[in-house]
Amino acid sequence: MVKRCEWLTKDPLYITYHDEEWGVPLHDDRMLFEFLILEGAQAGLSWLTVLKKRDHYRKVFNNFDAGRIAKYDRKKVAELLSDPGIIRNRLKIDAAVQNAKAFLKVRKEFKSFNEYIWQFTGSKPKINRYKKLSDIPARTEESVLMSRDLKKRGFKFVGPTICYAFMQATGMVNDHTTDCFRYKELNQKAQRGQKG
Repeated sequence: MVKRCEWLTKDPLYITYHDEEWGVPLHDDRMLFEFLILEGAQAGLSWLTVLKKRDHYRKVFNNFDAGRIAKYDRKKVAELLSDPGIIRNRLKIDAAVQNAKAFLKVRKEFKSFNEYIWQFTGSKPKINRYKKLSDIPARTEESVLMSRDLKKRGFKFVGPTICYAFMQATGMVNDHTTDCFRYKELNQKAQRGQKG
């Protein structure tokens, strides 16, 4: 019997996400942008809800191409608001457009968004040692700093809790509990400087 993090449900999509993606260090700008938008879309909802809509999000949000999303006009936003395949919240959709613009500015300043965002963990994954779900914080000092800096740069839906969920998802921190099979795997790969 494989031991996994206790927050998981029995949903096969969720299990695959946990086993293959969650906590894997991400350095691809497009994927980092995708997670930033989806974590914001998740606010107040479960991650599984967003995960089930992710493929459709990719389709209607031009595969999270920030350059294209930054140019979305009122007509495109109205189109998105009438699409039942995504979370139809005007503030979250407007935030995606605003975040695309802010993302492009950061990328221009730092050469890549990856270079910018990973500075909050010293450019390497932070290995935590949480034994159970109740030990894992909703926010940390790093996520508070990240949130503050992102907001200063014009990003929306990037509170400290959303930022910490983003850090967990993109492998900036390893928050698999110590009894989960992925905890050891990811730590070994981090020590060898490998991905996933």
